[in-house]
Amino acid sequence: MPRGRDGPGRRGQWWHRLDRWLYRGGRPSLVAKVLNRLAAAQYSAGLLTMGRGVTLEVVGRRTGRRVAFPLVLTRHDGERYLVSMLGEGTNWVRNVRAAGGRAVLRHGHREDVVLEEVDPGVRAPILKRYLALAPGARAHIPVDRHAPLSQFEEIATRFPVFRITRVS
Repeated sequence: MPRGRDGPGRRGQWWHRLDRWLYRGGRPSLVAKVLNRLAAAQYSAGLLTMGRGVTLEVVGRRTGRRVAFPLVLTRHDGERYLVSMLGEGTNWVRNVRAAGGRAVLRHGHREDVVLEEVDPGVRAPILKRYLALAPGARAHIPVDRHAPLSQFEEIATRFPVFRITRVS
């Protein structure tokens, strides 16, 4: 039986149920929005992130204003990546695509970056690494973090992954 997953006959952990409640319908609730703003400020300052928490700033596709999103930075095979735990429909993914990948990462300092979308065929090991680092994402990605890579390959098309390239 997979560990930490809710479902019929499984004892899910309370924080996974809370995570799903905070993002009902794949959108953040008011409580989640407040918590995300606090996390974005914390990550921007580089506080208590263990080198993983970053704030992504990208120009909004409709407003033209800079929008901030707290995310978990994933390192795999010497590269850095950002993963969308809620899948294709998230605002930050849509904004990054509309901005041609141009964005800013804040994690104690400002870093101008370009985000390049990773082909679904090579996302599986990055998704697996991401779940090992981001406990809050485990409620949203329907594969246990200890599952074989083949199970991550089955869901890879549903969860965008972006390679981070620093702009000189």
